[in-house]
Amino acid sequence: MDPVGGVVVFIICWWVCLFMVLPIGVRSQAEDGEVVEGSEAGAPVRPMMLRKVIWATIGAGGLTVLAAWVVIPWLVRA
Repeated sequence: MDPVGGVVVFIICWWVCLFMVLPIGVRSQAEDGEVVEGSEAGAPVRPMMLRKVIWATIGAGGLTVLAAWVVIPWLVRA
């Protein structure tokens, strides 16, 4: 896998991982009981985006390494 292919695989894996972790731990304003006037009741109270971006980056790194291990033949023979 060339470097450009590795970056492309990482970006795709990162977006997939981000969409997988986005719904984890989200509480809506309606569930919390305090809806801010003028906002949607289903809007998250604390989305914890930094934590989710970090987890998505870790997951994407692992998936990229796994993809490189499968694609690069000399790593498989080790």
